[in-house]
Amino acid sequence: MGLNLRRIVTGHDSTGKPVVVLDDEGKHISTWRPHMHQQQLWTTTDLPVELDDGNTDKGAREVGTTIPGGSVFKVVEFGPGVTPRVHRTDSIDYAIVLSGEIDMELGEGKAVHLKDGDVLVQRATIHNWVNRYSKPCRIAFVLISTVGQTAIG
Repeated sequence: MGLNLRRIVTGHDSTGKPVVVLDDEGKHISTWRPHMHQQQLWTTTDLPVELDDGNTDKGAREVGTTIPGGSVFKVVEFGPGVTPRVHRTDSIDYAIVLSGEIDMELGEGKAVHLKDGDVLVQRATIHNWVNRYSKPCRIAFVLISTVGQTAIG
């Protein structure tokens, strides 16, 4: 797997002029299970987002899956044979398949096939990512905290 994305983050200098505050590659890469890697690019802990919080690296923040009241921006690469992880996020998840193909299982035999260029809006559903194909699938995710209850069952 080869996640090593270049990340460029803008901000402001002490006089209020726009500047690039981060320009790096390969930061904040982790794995939670075999055949899966993720690169966390940025996070927030509030919505709306407070921009006057300095120019610290918000991609370095420790995160489970989501942040209550905040957001997470990451890219995940699911390799062929990725270990199953049935889960539900407490967020609305915007996903763009950047490359490859993958199946998202929703339970009870329901699944949707996604391929490069497809987009998904996932609204706190229980799901599992399954790569039955010969190449890795890379997906960009933006997870935004939600409120309210969703029926489980």
